[in-house]
Amino acid sequence: MIDTDTYNEIDDQFAVVYALLSPERIRVEALYAAPFHNERSSGPDDGMLKSLDELHRVLDRLPQHHSTPVHHGSRSWLPAPDRPVESPAAADLVARARLAGEPLYVVTLGAPTNVASALLMDPMLAERIVVVWLGGNPWYWHRAVEFNVEQDMHASHVLLDSGVPLVHVPCRNVTEHLSTTQPEIDRYVRGTGLIGDYLAGIYADHYTDHFARSKVLWDLGPVAWLVDPEWVPTAVVHSPVLTTEGTWSHDPRRHLIREALWTDRDAIFGDLFGKLAV
Repeated sequence: MIDTDTYNEIDDQFAVVYALLSPERIRVEALYAAPFHNERSSGPDDGMLKSLDELHRVLDRLPQHHSTPVHHGSRSWLPAPDRPVESPAAADLVARARLAGEPLYVVTLGAPTNVASALLMDPMLAERIVVVWLGGNPWYWHRAVEFNVEQDMHASHVLLDSGVPLVHVPCRNVTEHLSTTQPEIDRYVRGTGLIGDYLAGIYADHYTDHFARSKVLWDLGPVAWLVDPEWVPTAVVHSPVLTTEGTWSHDPRRHLIREALWTDRDAIFGDLFGKLAV
């Protein structure tokens, strides 16, 4: 499953396409629209609905994936760390995990509201899923929070505190290596079909001036870890404590998670560009 605030900016679209074009390692069973709130939405509900529409725009340009289920996500943030927000996405995750014969991987590319809600709705879910989350900064960084974490702090606490198997893919010093440029996009993405032209178009529209400028596509990191873990090496660490000040605290008695250390930028983009060209 891919849980994504797809309309938040442009990296989610690249990540969703990368996952759908990687059937040798990934079978996408469903897409969940996640809430977000910034200048591109009037609130979390509006952000979720815009993400839902954007997922359909992506699938419309990938005819072979038209049948991929897409579900509405949460219309608000968690009101408290023990109170879920019911949604079709959270209900679908619970239902699929209960029927699955093996752990389901949940790629979480935005605020983890949908996934945290599902974990609160069914605590046994923590034994049936693995969450691969793009959010926050490394455990040693002076600032823990970034957009995905601070959008829903209660949901972020649930992921870090619940004991669910978690692969934490941070931003600083890790996925921030995943940058590309307009000339590279024009050379390797534009002209590779409807979806390639769409991705190239949203990239071109993101900035008004592309001179000497690159753009990080953060959300490729969690998908790349599933495609080839050697491209996103990890270490086992104790789950950090997210403080009210937005920093990390550490307790060696806490459960273990995996945290990504780095990303092989060239290998990941090479794989993505090659798959788009097929």
